[in-house]
Amino acid sequence: MDWLVVAVFGGVYIGMALGRWPGLAINRTGIALIGALVLLLSGAVDGDAALASVDFATLSVLLTLMVLSSQYAASGFFDWIGSRITHLDLTPRGLLAGVIAICGGLSAVMTNDVVVWAVTPILIQGVMARRLDPRPYVIAVACAANAGSAATLIGNPQNLMIAEFGQLDFTAFLLACGVPALIGLLIVYGVIGFGPMTRAAFDPVPNGSALDEGTAIILDRLMLIKAVAATLAVIAIFIFVEDRALWSLLIVAVLLLSRRLGTDQVLGRVDWHLLALFCGLFIVTGAMAGDDAIAAFFRDALSGLRIDNPAVLATLSLAGSNTIGNVPLVMMLLSLGPDWTPELLHGLAVFSTLSGNFLIVGSVANIIAVEQARAAGITIGFGDYARIGIPVTLISLAFAWGWIMLFV
Repeated sequence: MDWLVVAVFGGVYIGMALGRWPGLAINRTGIALIGALVLLLSGAVDGDAALASVDFATLSVLLTLMVLSSQYAASGFFDWIGSRITHLDLTPRGLLAGVIAICGGLSAVMTNDVVVWAVTPILIQGVMARRLDPRPYVIAVACAANAGSAATLIGNPQNLMIAEFGQLDFTAFLLACGVPALIGLLIVYGVIGFGPMTRAAFDPVPNGSALDEGTAIILDRLMLIKAVAATLAVIAIFIFVEDRALWSLLIVAVLLLSRRLGTDQVLGRVDWHLLALFCGLFIVTGAMAGDDAIAAFFRDALSGLRIDNPAVLATLSLAGSNTIGNVPLVMMLLSLGPDWTPELLHGLAVFSTLSGNFLIVGSVANIIAVEQARAAGITIGFGDYARIGIPVTLISLAFAWGWIMLFV
């Protein structure tokens, strides 16, 4: 057993859990890259092994979805949808239902992080103009984006990894995971709209329903049509094509061919930090999986935990997603876990995604929502989120476990 590999793996995943290394300003991406670099410089992993461990298919599809989201943003779609949500002539609870439905639906075909990043600022402005407390709505955006993204293979990064690992069928995944995702959205609405912690926030507000139209939102319809066509093409690729990565990159090339949208504008919105994080983690976990003694140890440990039991998998997903994060957790389990059946992979996708609603640190989407609120002068504390996130997650996981048990 190569103890340097073990030490680097431990140091990296402790950093994932803490979000940094104590005393340093480094973040998770930097930690993963330094871990990979130590393994390469020490000779514990050679260049060929490092390249072989990086899942370029997953990175290619993730890049495609980021570029696709950039196309939507450039068309003004996110600004327009945010404005439409806040101008809905609905009661406070009706507005909440609209927020959850729209954010959950968008996250099923786009990355959840992008939806939260784009919608939250405009939503806060609209909700405050209605004289409503924006905090429950911001938390609803994050929770709905997480729950909705569980429905499809392209809803979030961990689903993409799981899809490429198991070469899962898009339609079968939707049938298995769409119901827990939909139930999760209903639970988000029930807990936030009628739960004891937030019920008062939805009391009618005198003169609070009228909303000034404000600045008109310009929607570039041709650019939006191109984005919608590209989205349909991505879904078709996942349904009908085996080489998803190459055909996905073809969509990137088509989107780059534009008379009005420069390459720097398209690629400028790509989350290169996330892609770098993936590369670093792929190399670190690949080194663990490549050492026979280490891999056997982890597989025996996970086998002893009976990870093939959906209840155990749900519990492990809840614990791991809210410590090291759902992406590092899924990457580790896929590399070092048991023999994965499609049914068990569906469970891993649903459980790891819904678990992200538990605490602020459970999902990048949660962190984005809270930071966007802070930028607007709205403070959402750890406890504020937990009072909603914990019941939402536990109830959602219970229903998801019951559904997954029907297929295992």
